[in-house]
Amino acid sequence: MRKRNLWSAGVLAGLLLLGACGDPGSGDAAPADLPDATGSAAPPEPSVPPSGSTRPRADRGAPDAPDAPDKPAPKVLYLGDSLAMENQDVLGAQLKDRLGARYRSAPYSGTTLCDYLDGTGEDSLVPDKDKAAALVRAQRPDYVVLQFWGNAWGYTPCMKGITYDKRRAEYFARYAADARRLAAQIRGAGGERTRVVWVLQGPDAITPDRVRRVNAIYEAQARASGDLVADAGKAVAPASDRYTWVEKLPCTAYEREHSAYCTERGTGRTALHLDDDFLHFCLAPTTARSRPCPVRSPGIRRMASVVTERVATDLR
Repeated sequence: MRKRNLWSAGVLAGLLLLGACGDPGSGDAAPADLPDATGSAAPPEPSVPPSGSTRPRADRGAPDAPDAPDKPAPKVLYLGDSLAMENQDVLGAQLKDRLGARYRSAPYSGTTLCDYLDGTGEDSLVPDKDKAAALVRAQRPDYVVLQFWGNAWGYTPCMKGITYDKRRAEYFARYAADARRLAAQIRGAGGERTRVVWVLQGPDAITPDRVRRVNAIYEAQARASGDLVADAGKAVAPASDRYTWVEKLPCTAYEREHSAYCTERGTGRTALHLDDDFLHFCLAPTTARSRPCPVRSPGIRRMASVVTERVATDLR
């Protein structure tokens, strides 16, 4: 891992979260079924189906991926911030390949839990038609996957200026209250059939304790409402320390077998982040208008595999 000046990294974090990560225009289209291709953005890869493909390919999932359960295909709705924005195509491909899932996604960059709550109106970066409850009522999903870094910089207006840096206790209290409200609104819209999957986040390079406590909120809420947790963040952290941030990790067996995912084959290590972006896992630079990641990115594939496995386990 490169040595870096933490003060400079802190400034960079703010710029990333307020800039590329916080593009309110990135989700202006209504959610749609995941296409069977990523368009011109990237060539076909093990975790993204090629154009026109409807037949699963064995190398898209983990080598030991089980066959789809002998149950009706689940319907999955994926909501979240810029991390969900970049992950959405790969997660959709894995859910479809392994589980035959019907899949919709509606991520908005720069958001946090409160943006998806009913009643936030103009204070939200998410339009009313794409609020969690509205989408659940319209789509009737079996699972709602929520992936939020925990916007700590006050970008979204629905946080009312509450930030981790300046109002730490209030930040966590508000975040826990919003998690309760969001889970309740999803359950109210979807009934007993709909389960929330709370995605635990990876290490924070600047404030590691913040992510630890945000993940604890997700875990507590899942226990309280009988929902699920997918520890995707563990897949992008060192095996010896769940909350230590690193830029690179040893390649997994899958990554060694698929060279595009083992970025430094000579050393047996793979990049999780670009050198100048400690937050995102897409190995292509962020753009003014957020988008699904257009290149093969080991961190994204690792996290998507954990979420897919959690849904698969619940179906067994």
